[in-house]
Amino acid sequence: MAPVVTVVSTVAAVAGAAVLAVVVLMLWLRTQRVVTTPAERAVHSALHTASLAAVPLRRGLTVASAGAAAPHLRNLTGAAALGVTDADGVLLAWEGGHGDLVAALTDAAKRAVDGGRAVLARGEGSQDAAVRTVIVQPLVVDDSSVAGALGVVLTGPPGPGRLGALADVARYVCGQLELAELDASRARLDRAEVRALRAQISPHFIYNALNTVASFVRTDPDRARELILEFADFTRYSFRAAGEFTVLAEELRNIERYLALERARFGDALQVRLQIAPEVLGVVLPFLALQPLVENAVRHGLAGRPGGGTVTIVANDAGTDCVISVEDDGVGMDPELLRSGALDAVAGGTGPGKSDESAHVGLANVDDRLRAAFGNDYGLVVETAPGAGTKVSLRVPKFRVGVRA
Repeated sequence: MAPVVTVVSTVAAVAGAAVLAVVVLMLWLRTQRVVTTPAERAVHSALHTASLAAVPLRRGLTVASAGAAAPHLRNLTGAAALGVTDADGVLLAWEGGHGDLVAALTDAAKRAVDGGRAVLARGEGSQDAAVRTVIVQPLVVDDSSVAGALGVVLTGPPGPGRLGALADVARYVCGQLELAELDASRARLDRAEVRALRAQISPHFIYNALNTVASFVRTDPDRARELILEFADFTRYSFRAAGEFTVLAEELRNIERYLALERARFGDALQVRLQIAPEVLGVVLPFLALQPLVENAVRHGLAGRPGGGTVTIVANDAGTDCVISVEDDGVGMDPELLRSGALDAVAGGTGPGKSDESAHVGLANVDDRLRAAFGNDYGLVVETAPGAGTKVSLRVPKFRVGVRA
């Protein structure tokens, strides 16, 4: 029977390959029918070329990005040659021949930048100078600042259509540079928010951690040495310079260091429960997104309770998302404070009706960064009531384009 199975399998494989070939052919023919006229093909080609130019331009205007974008920009303008300069008229990239006109283009670029308008100049320095024209458009970003200039060399008379095309391409370049600046501004804001969050790491925790280490130096030197290493690793991670995102496993590892220092201080008064699904350990989330939640829970888990309290950290797989919660059985708070939008008021940890501004650990900061990274559906959710403890939950998508550790 084995030979029969082999023959049947071979026939099935051949048939499957034939069906696949037919499907591919049909899809190709359908694609060809979608773009049939010369005008449609020209539009498709222009859009494709523009998309290729956009990729490097989204990194800002540099020698590398200008060099990568120049061939595509030249195709869009249909110019004999194309040059890109910075705001000082310094050439960043040149694409095409007519290198003897580089000086003419950079000179025109300086005038275009200074005047904020297009500059047209006749080419010089060769026998066909009479039929060559240099046209330069300033690259005005945000309707105010000039990032540089885009210039072309034309070998025929510069009709209105060519001038309009160059102006449109220049505006397209400006749009991409504005997006690059927005990306850079967002990155700077993210870094500023992380720095602000680091500055809010409780100085009382640092002071108490060092005191706890000191208390073990004589009675238990080995334990003191372990705690010093935990404290060093905790601060090294918290103040690292790399990236605005991390993976859940790294965030939890740092929280374990924090809890080790707190347990050394409080002993059995602090109980910790962990329930982490292994499949979500690689999920990416904002750096220091959980530390404020856990520090807040430790305070609520201990404040006002003679017997201490319990902090429970759960991370579960929820389809396309990962759901994380940090819960304590402490004193809780008035939900009206949450409805008023005062997320940071949760972080006081000093009991109902009390406030401690120095104890704020940046829950609003975490909420803002979650929403900025993943959208408004991914902010913090806080459940609390006086005497009922506090539970802070968040959802993180398992995958999001542009977000990586």
